Amino acid sequence: MNGPTAAPMAAGASPAMGSVNRAPPAGMATGAAAKPDLNDVTYDAFLANDRTLDDPDVVKVEPGGRVLLRVINSSSMSAFHVDLGQLDGELIAVDGFRVAPVTARRFPIAVAQRLDIRLAIPGAPAAHPVLAVLEGESMQTGIVLQAGRAAVARISDTASVASPALTLDLESRLRAAAPLKPRKADRVHTLNLTGEMSGYVWSINNVVWNQEVVPLALAKGERVELIFVNRTPMPHPMHLHGHEFQVVEIDGKRFAGAVRDTVLVPPGRRVVVAFDANNPGLWALHCHLLYHLEAGMFTTLRYV
Repeated sequence: MNGPTAAPMAAGASPAMGSVNRAPPAGMATGAAAKPDLNDVTYDAFLANDRTLDDPDVVKVEPGGRVLLRVINSSSMSAFHVDLGQLDGELIAVDGFRVAPVTARRFPIAVAQRLDIRLAIPGAPAAHPVLAVLEGESMQTGIVLQAGRAAVARISDTASVASPALTLDLESRLRAAAPLKPRKADRVHTLNLTGEMSGYVWSINNVVWNQEVVPLALAKGERVELIFVNRTPMPHPMHLHGHEFQVVEIDGKRFAGAVRDTVLVPPGRRVVVAFDANNPGLWALHCHLLYHLEAGMFTTLRYV
């Protein structure tokens, strides 16, 4: 990175302004084959660095300089597409772990994920909006990178078209800069992501979390694989505490994917991650959609 400029951006929903849509729309099935239900909590505003686009965070940058943009999805329930407009972004890390660079102008980000994106700012003075468009909707938030003394025009909080659902297209392209050493798994756990909007019940292997649920078994030094299979109509960003893991399979295709700590599992998809049991203790494993976590899509693992 040339120069000291770094622009953090945390996107999220307006706190205390959410309402849960507890029943599926009329005619919607609750199985994985149903139309995905992308936003089961409705918010009236979305924020970036605690501000809406009515009064966005304006970050001054050097014309012709380079910027490291760190995007943190700190929302409770909302996924976004990060839209760089006319700027080409170079994704160099996810969840704090370096990846082989991927260049694009739009990047998906699920709840709790982080993206490090390197930008080359054009030499002419200009305002460069960096927007986060809500998955499946047109509501948006964002910040503005102001190069030189360029005027900053008002930006609508609604995109011209609704964004699509997040996919695993980018995830399947990511490659870790420092992957795990090749090794056969010593232990494999299959975690079916289960539940339904009717009654708003979410679970793992059809078990709603409670204090009596036995932690997943493993032992120190083992290579562990977790198989996530989403059997619901909702996407679930799955997060493991105390460890990083590597994405090693999507829908049966093995590859040396990104190292991270949160991976999105869309409806009907299978994602496999691997990690080394090198941090003994009692650790949480859960969906990072906080209403789903609270409703029971949560478990633990324990080893000494």
